[in-house]
Amino acid sequence: MKIFKIELALLALIAVFSCKDAKKEADKVNSEMDSEMEKVAEEVTTSRISMLMEPKSDSEVSGEVSFVEKDGEVTMTATFSGLTEGEHAIHIHQTADCSAADGSSTGGHWNPTNEPHGKWGDAEGYHKGDIGNFTADSDGKAMVEFSTDQWCIGCDNENKNIEGKGLIVHQGTDDFTSQPSGAAGARISCAGLIQ
Repeated sequence: MKIFKIELALLALIAVFSCKDAKKEADKVNSEMDSEMEKVAEEVTTSRISMLMEPKSDSEVSGEVSFVEKDGEVTMTATFSGLTEGEHAIHIHQTADCSAADGSSTGGHWNPTNEPHGKWGDAEGYHKGDIGNFTADSDGKAMVEFSTDQWCIGCDNENKNIEGKGLIVHQGTDDFTSQPSGAAGARISCAGLIQ
């Protein structure tokens, strides 16, 4: 009888430890599943457009651009090479068509709300495509980063949706006053924003 009680106590101990191990294993599996679910949820709520810029107007300007939408904000990150040293304008244009040798097939600046051309955020008005100017270094390289909640990728709001638009780098600078385009000069690099 004493041996039976000892065996019963040992079985109870084994069961307790087995339950603890099973609970630890279940917690680990649940944690891994939660992590995977978070990754899937992030992928669902994050939209991306990535593309290569192609030279236009007999330039050698190329680059890589990405647009990432997350939590209601779109961030554009771009790197360029082959530029002349100094300032250049960059704008989103009406269409994603880069077929013309001079980039003119992209149309004018993207301006869905019919505002006057101006500097981004100007109280007197600006185009949704008026990103602004950036500076190339002495090696002809530049990086541009720009974020806004006034753009979206593939949403139903045509006043915000950048998908299907063109991205243009200009030879000169945007003066933020000349209508309708800021007198930024030749279109020297182009990409179509298609997801």
